[in-house]
Amino acid sequence: MRTQVAIIGAGPAGLMLSHLLARDGIMSIVLESRTRQAIEETIRAGVLEQGTVDLLHELKLADRMEQIGERHGGIEFRFRGRGHRIPMRDLTGGNEVMIYAQHEVIKDLVAARVQQGGEIVFGVSDVQLHDLDTDRPRVSFRRSPEAPTEFIACDFIAGCDGFHGPSRSSIPENVRTEYHKTFPMGWLGILVEAPPSSEELIYCNHDRGFALVSTRSPEVQRMYIQVDAQDDIANWPDERIWSELRSRLATEDGWAPIEGPIIQKSIVGMRSFVCSPMQYGRLFLAGDAAHIVPPTGAKGLNLAVSDARVLAAAIGEFYQDSRTDLLARYSQICLRRVWKAERFSNFMTQLLHRFPEHSAFDREIQLAELDYMTSSVHGLSTIAENYVGLPIEWGT
Repeated sequence: MRTQVAIIGAGPAGLMLSHLLARDGIMSIVLESRTRQAIEETIRAGVLEQGTVDLLHELKLADRMEQIGERHGGIEFRFRGRGHRIPMRDLTGGNEVMIYAQHEVIKDLVAARVQQGGEIVFGVSDVQLHDLDTDRPRVSFRRSPEAPTEFIACDFIAGCDGFHGPSRSSIPENVRTEYHKTFPMGWLGILVEAPPSSEELIYCNHDRGFALVSTRSPEVQRMYIQVDAQDDIANWPDERIWSELRSRLATEDGWAPIEGPIIQKSIVGMRSFVCSPMQYGRLFLAGDAAHIVPPTGAKGLNLAVSDARVLAAAIGEFYQDSRTDLLARYSQICLRRVWKAERFSNFMTQLLHRFPEHSAFDREIQLAELDYMTSSVHGLSTIAENYVGLPIEWGT
């Protein structure tokens, strides 16, 4: 098989990259280890930055998002039993976020790519990368564990295959530096059949730990509470979850979440990870293959999309003008935005969660920080501009 760009992974980064390349007339083949049904049914929350929303409109992939997604012009920080709204739209010149689940984005990207005749090979195994330091890299794979090995010859390989995929490990260890941080808490997330409890997302800091009220649709909502990262979901019957949500989210005016049947619940850990550089030879990493952020900052999907934008522009420049300067600066451009997203996600995590090592002094400092951030126009603006999304800084 022969193509211009071999894309490993049909997540947000890989699928968005394939669409951006196709728009510029550049051929690609996407390889995905899971089935189409599996990637479309893996339920994940999604807060889309203004730039991500704009790009979906630009690619004419926004119809379903506009039908069932929800635009939010603000978020609420809640602490000491009171809510404090952050008017993001007002503070950022009209920018906002779209609440639209990641798996819904995946459905839209896959359906459009298939309709356009794009090639996505699902259910592959034994994916390996070859000849990365040459101008003729290759990817080998099997269509099933029993199938013969096939090869894709290409000009570039995009490693969009997540933290556990083969792409990043194909970069020699002496070339890459990996940065890790594991947080001591996890998020217990639930899907509940109920109408929305709030018009906008609520981020709550409470003595008992963090809580988040999100949304997914008019009938199904998403909520989270902070738990120990090693806790077992079996220790959390439904009534215990609701008791914690009621306690943590309670306000002086008697507000309470709207309850309903819990149809899904799970605990996920929280960590940060960055790989530098994000490229080696003709291999370019994008999305979770290169970086992971804790969910507090709502940046994971958006970073994947911004990586795809930079990589597509760099590859397009190569084919259109035989230039390689943007390709050479791919890591530099992406990592500048990645580290700012890591900073914001770490800031939000530190600001809103209780940590085991917190002393009474640390607790009061945390509350004072919340008080300052929500009472200062500069504090409010800092949160707003980061939450709606910082621009890509292309540099020179």
